[in-house]
Amino acid sequence: MTLIVRFVLLWALLIGGATLAQAQERSSLLPNVPKATGEPHPEGNEYWRKNHPDLLRHDRNLTVRDGNREIGASLKSCFECHTTTDDQGTVLTSASPDHFCSACHQYVAVKIDCFVCHRSTPDGVDEYEAQAALLPPTSLNDADVEGIVAYLKQGDPVADPPAISKPAEVGQ
Repeated sequence: MTLIVRFVLLWALLIGGATLAQAQERSSLLPNVPKATGEPHPEGNEYWRKNHPDLLRHDRNLTVRDGNREIGASLKSCFECHTTTDDQGTVLTSASPDHFCSACHQYVAVKIDCFVCHRSTPDGVDEYEAQAALLPPTSLNDADVEGIVAYLKQGDPVADPPAISKPAEVGQ
C-alpha cells in the first residue's frame, strides 16, 4: 500500500512541477508591455485593453466629424503616461517594437495606422530625431562621402534638361 501512495505522490509532484514550468514558460511568451508612469485608469487595465479601439474611434469621430477638439481621452493624452524610452533614455516611436502601442499590436499582428497621421511621442519630442535614433549607427569614410557628393553634383535632369536639337522641317 505504501508503494502505491509513494508512486501517486511522485506522479503528482512531477505533474505539478511540469505545470509550474509551463506557467513560467507561458509568461515569457506574452508581450513585454511597458509600465505606465501616471495614475492608473479608474476603469482598470483590462477595460482599456479590451475597449481602446472603440474608445479611440469614438473620440476620432467626435473630433473629425463633429469638430469637438476638447476630447478628454485623446490619443495625444495617452502619451502623457504611456511614453516609452530605451536604456539611454531616448523616447521610442511607434517604429520601435518596444513602443507602448507596438508591444501588444505586434504580438496580436494588428497594424497600427494611427501614426500615419498622428505622432507617437509626447509633445516636445522631435519625432524625426527619435526615429533616427532607432537606425543602426553608420560610419561613412571619405570615399563614401566623396562618391555621394559627386553623385549629387551630376545635376538635376529636370532643372538641367539635355539639349534637344531642332526637328527637321517637313519636305527637306
